[in-house]
Amino acid sequence: MPVLPRRLLPRVVPGLLLPAAAAAQGSSFEAFLASVRREALSAGISAATLDRAFSGLRPNQRVIELDRRQAEFTLTWEQYRDGRLSAARIEQGRRMEAQHRGLLAAVEGRFRVSPGIILGIWGLETNYGGFTGQFRVIEALATLAWEGRRAAFFRTELLAALRILEAGHITPERMIGSHAGAMGQPQFMPTSFERLAVDFDGDGRRDIWGSVPDTLGSIANYLARSGWRGGEGWGFEVILPPGFDPALAEPARPRPAEEWRSLGEWQRLGLRRADGAPLGPSTQRAGLILPANQRDGRQAFLALPNFHAIRRYNPSNFYALVVGMLGDRILP
Repeated sequence: MPVLPRRLLPRVVPGLLLPAAAAAQGSSFEAFLASVRREALSAGISAATLDRAFSGLRPNQRVIELDRRQAEFTLTWEQYRDGRLSAARIEQGRRMEAQHRGLLAAVEGRFRVSPGIILGIWGLETNYGGFTGQFRVIEALATLAWEGRRAAFFRTELLAALRILEAGHITPERMIGSHAGAMGQPQFMPTSFERLAVDFDGDGRRDIWGSVPDTLGSIANYLARSGWRGGEGWGFEVILPPGFDPALAEPARPRPAEEWRSLGEWQRLGLRRADGAPLGPSTQRAGLILPANQRDGRQAFLALPNFHAIRRYNPSNFYALVVGMLGDRILP
């Protein structure tokens, strides 16, 4: 949505802007917090938890600016790929794999998700836990729930975050994440945490901020619950034959795997793996991905059904491709 000039926005307190939706409703931030407090109390969240979570809470103008910010340009596939598949990220991933090899094996044994993909997501989301965000999650979610553009969505996430605090998984001070409330090393939204985070280290808390076992187990559980097929890969790069029809590629939102062609059909159409290996079982279904719908064939991939599971973590073809490529470079 367009960002209004500051002079056109009414103020709620010095230095903070009152968003248009809240202004139209005549709703102060304090009144909003009072309504959330009533709802949370009725849902069984204690007054002590709410007092601690809401202590000193004010709208965060930076959160609103980031939520409304419009990108000045769209990254090309090459810019996105090269900016994330750095030598440093790959090397750090290999160190993490060596350090946590036994843990990754245990996670794979339980969830049947390959270590490379787990490391790919961990590395891409937070650089293996190196940067998990700098915003207090309660403050960020409260700001966005009050701000009004997606108020219902963020109010639901705020209440989920309060339930997480009530359950004792984390303290408000350590509940850090992105400006949109994505939390911890795997960047789970609070409702995703409630559904999919796991206590893999068995200490009674699901700590995706400080526990590597809980982080890796939670990523694997997310993928497993999203339909990951154990023992199968995500896809691979292919070379297209001269004169290939790019209209055979998947749209920006790929179709269900059941509607894809078989590897046998792709082979008959002249596709071959970039690494020279066989395409795979002739009956295996795969969809052709041309990043950003490029039609020049500079880089192409055949995605396997597990590609959809990665996209459920983040619904972007760029993201899913780079997760798979990063995992392949960490564990060639």
